[in-house]
Amino acid sequence: MGNEYFVGWGTLALINAGLAQGKNRSGLNWFLISLLFGPLATLFIVVCSKLEQ
Repeated sequence: MGNEYFVGWGTLALINAGLAQGKNRSGLNWFLISLLFGPLATLFIVVCSKLEQ
């Protein structure tokens, strides 16, 4: 059961990186943040507004 947990957490981190890039934020930084905070990082990305260029 442990392996599935890590696969799911890694997949969530990749999804968060894509969401962050869609809002003009650093995908790599948000990938790393997501590895630490998981669903809380997803919530923060979704709630934050898009950065202006």
